[in-house]
Amino acid sequence: MTHRFDPTLLRDYDLRGTVGDTLHAVDAWALGRSFGTVIARSGGRRIAVGYDGRLSSPMLETALVDGLVATGIDVLRIGLGPTPMLYHAEMTGDVDGGIQITGSHNPGDQNGFKLVKDHAPFFGPDIQTLGAMAAAGDWESGTGRVETVDIMDGYVARLMQGFDGPACRIGWDAGNGAAGPVVERLVQLLPGEHHLLFTDIDGHFPNHHPDPSEEKNLADLRALVRDKQLDFGVAFDGDGDRIGVIDSCGRAISGDQLLGLFAGDVLKNHPNALIVADVKASQTVFDRIASLGGQPDMWKTGHSHIKSRMKQIGSPLGGETTGHLFFADDYPGYDDALYAAVRLIRLLGATGQSITQLHDSLPVSLITPELRFPVPEARKFAVVEEVLARLRAEGADLRAIDGARVRTPDGWWLLRASNTQAALVARAEAADESGLSRLLAQIDSQLADSGITRT
Repeated sequence: MTHRFDPTLLRDYDLRGTVGDTLHAVDAWALGRSFGTVIARSGGRRIAVGYDGRLSSPMLETALVDGLVATGIDVLRIGLGPTPMLYHAEMTGDVDGGIQITGSHNPGDQNGFKLVKDHAPFFGPDIQTLGAMAAAGDWESGTGRVETVDIMDGYVARLMQGFDGPACRIGWDAGNGAAGPVVERLVQLLPGEHHLLFTDIDGHFPNHHPDPSEEKNLADLRALVRDKQLDFGVAFDGDGDRIGVIDSCGRAISGDQLLGLFAGDVLKNHPNALIVADVKASQTVFDRIASLGGQPDMWKTGHSHIKSRMKQIGSPLGGETTGHLFFADDYPGYDDALYAAVRLIRLLGATGQSITQLHDSLPVSLITPELRFPVPEARKFAVVEEVLARLRAEGADLRAIDGARVRTPDGWWLLRASNTQAALVARAEAADESGLSRLLAQIDSQLADSGITRT
């Protein structure tokens, strides 16, 4: 047998598609055959598998497991839970890799797979190799065994390991995503007063979409923090690897700002350390890391890219604007929003300040949110290449590690292709409104030269 994946399914750092259109059960089965073959040929024998709360996830999990065992690979089935629980299983269990079935923060009709091999993300050209193997039917065959285990209590215990934080009054919004049951168990172990929102898993996402990087999705948490006069609130995306934070005044703290706050704590024990932030991060964060004695390292957007970069350069901390945070000082280095919430509580104890006071200590700039606008999948990367060619010809002050990040006297602007959606992503930061307007005009001009209007 052979199988051809829809080419849009094979992304840079995971596999993701629309269920019933570009993603079907047979794709999950073929992924099991291909990834199982990779594991088997590298001397492995066992893979952990987990899934999130989307309506299609159980169907895809069944097909994936069938494909793995048909390759002769044994499967450790950990069931429904957040992606970092799968990472925990892969890191601590007697396994050689892991697969989480998840659509992350994408719309409910989408789903996908995040892959881990030998405690490291499996991404980029390796994902394309899976497609080539499936097209050729280049698969091992055998009969694997399946074991089902409940690791949630062990995972929660790991989150609490070394906890030394104060008692706080906190709101928690799981957004009906896969993190909900873990949150319910975690708050029973934490000191303080805890108020929970939407911890029941529901793939219809009836209350709001689980993406805390979008302001509109924080409205319920903001109201809870205000009405209960809480110290702060935290929110999670659909698979629990992105965090959003609301301070006591109802203000959102972005992922890159959180990275700047955590940098001060980590650098106390790791002076002069390299700290990784994605190309979308505010310049104020890179400047803050340097002022604290660290070495800021700008890198490509994407959880797999950041994790791999951190391993490559020995970084104890990394983060993304979207709320992925990676601790490799006393945690294994993968993105775990639940652990980030625990570390945030611990940070209050270490600094003796409130979240609101810490937020107030950060420099203020005028920065746009992520500006996303639809561009056909087949066109988005070509547009970025056209923009890069023009900028190079103009002699622009350019960083091209992931799209185009351009510095001007007004500040900087970014244009890159999304790796998870048929869209381009833009962002800009300046000291004042007039500077920001000039930066946005430069983005619009470049897009216009490629026949695109920003909406």
